[in-house]
Amino acid sequence: MAYTSEHPPFFVTVDLVILTLREGTFAVLLVERGAEPFRGRWALPGGFVHVDEDLMDAAYRELEEETGVGGDAVHLEQLATYGAPGRDPRSRVVSAAYLAVGADLPEVRGGSDAADARWWPVEEALGLDLAFDHRVILEDGVERARSKLEYTDLALRFVPARFTMPALQGVYEAVWGTALDPRNFARKVTRTQGFVRETGEERRGGRGRPARLLEAAGAETLLPPMMRD
Repeated sequence: MAYTSEHPPFFVTVDLVILTLREGTFAVLLVERGAEPFRGRWALPGGFVHVDEDLMDAAYRELEEETGVGGDAVHLEQLATYGAPGRDPRSRVVSAAYLAVGADLPEVRGGSDAADARWWPVEEALGLDLAFDHRVILEDGVERARSKLEYTDLALRFVPARFTMPALQGVYEAVWGTALDPRNFARKVTRTQGFVRETGEERRGGRGRPARLLEAAGAETLLPPMMRD
């Protein structure tokens, strides 16, 4: 079929909402665009899907190019598809957006088509005039992460394989932006079947009592709403 005004060229991209904790702060990776359109504006990392490439493969490729980590280091899931006419001034472009969550993700550098790249506190990033429709995508990704903390074990993706109860509580507090009572939080975590279990080891440091190390109880599981009550 020939391209016409009724059937223009059609392109597909992937965009990534990459979330982690940086020194206890809920953070997202943004890149500064080094070329038009929107040169100098901050944006979510992403790129065009290759002709012979699956969407998920493209998301993993962009993730590794932007963060230097492989897919096994993060939880990756499709967020939504964005295809409003005019969202990209270059052509008709539909984006499949993905949410990526990982623990201790590394420092980053701008790639070949980015002037800069760095981690931003989520609340600061939401206040930026992001390129394209990336603020909407970012808002959707943050809301997805916040809501999934309520009924899945997504919080465990923000911490290392072995972690302390205070570290886990810090995830909920950072992502939700609210303080939680430590005793109440610990009681709910330990009473939630299939969530976490003790390793039998402790982490020593500071003057207080050693902190018991925890780990995921097993396979990914749905949890009853538990933490905000």
